[in-house]
Amino acid sequence: MSQSLPTAVLGRTNLNVTRLGWGAAPRRVWTEERAESIFNQVLDAGINYVDTANDYERSEEFIGKLISHRRDEFYLASKCGCVPGGGVHVWTEENAFRALHESLGRLKTDYLDLMQLHNPTADECERGGLVGALNKMRDQGKVRWIGVSTTLPDLPTFLEWGVFDVFQIPYSALQREHEEWIGKVAESGIGTVIRGGVALGEPGQGLGDPERWKGFDGANLDDLREADESRSAFLLRFTLTHSGIHTIIVGTQNPAHLSENVSAVNRGPLPADVYEEAKRRLDAAGFATAAAG
Repeated sequence: MSQSLPTAVLGRTNLNVTRLGWGAAPRRVWTEERAESIFNQVLDAGINYVDTANDYERSEEFIGKLISHRRDEFYLASKCGCVPGGGVHVWTEENAFRALHESLGRLKTDYLDLMQLHNPTADECERGGLVGALNKMRDQGKVRWIGVSTTLPDLPTFLEWGVFDVFQIPYSALQREHEEWIGKVAESGIGTVIRGGVALGEPGQGLGDPERWKGFDGANLDDLREADESRSAFLLRFTLTHSGIHTIIVGTQNPAHLSENVSAVNRGPLPADVYEEAKRRLDAAGFATAAAG
């Protein structure tokens, strides 16, 4: 039986998503047996937002094979613009629809709750007619909502267009350049999905960049942690505390890490004084935000 997790409404989509989502990017050592265990653990934990992409080939295949029979338990988001094999993008309507149909087949579903463009620039989006392509998908009933995975400097342009229902944005205490922009996105009624909310996990335990994680020491965040709280759990709760964030997609193949993430989200946001002190220390250590114009 699925557990209960805190939820938030994903902007104007009105989807009631769990604050912790599942980032189902492929893991090199996934076997089908391991994937079946972790994917079902995700749903049993009550997580109802699953994010994948057309170039996450094994991810989509495993979702379709292993948990498509539980399709009514989760919202399913994918991405287009990529091509098989990963690392390359082709920004055309034809490639977007190729990805859509291929993904639907792998995922064993006849619709996606959300289709996102996979990190195009605003210029690539315009030249490829990609918003029109996403709207056609929606008109055909194959996609419910449309979004874009994006960063600065293109995020403000996409926000100004007002055509996307959801933005996926990287953010954590150690990657704060979008902090103010996330607030502006949410204020506009757009859903906010955060990736990188635990900075990929502490090096040696997760896949985080050691250079980026030096910032945790530089900002002296350790003494702000609760006694039984890991560094990754603290980062997740820091991310969760941002008032403009609806769901945070975190991926792992480690059942203990997944359980820790669930516990951290159930513990809730950081106390206000701890959050403000963490931001003050991060600012002083050079991990400041980019001003949102």
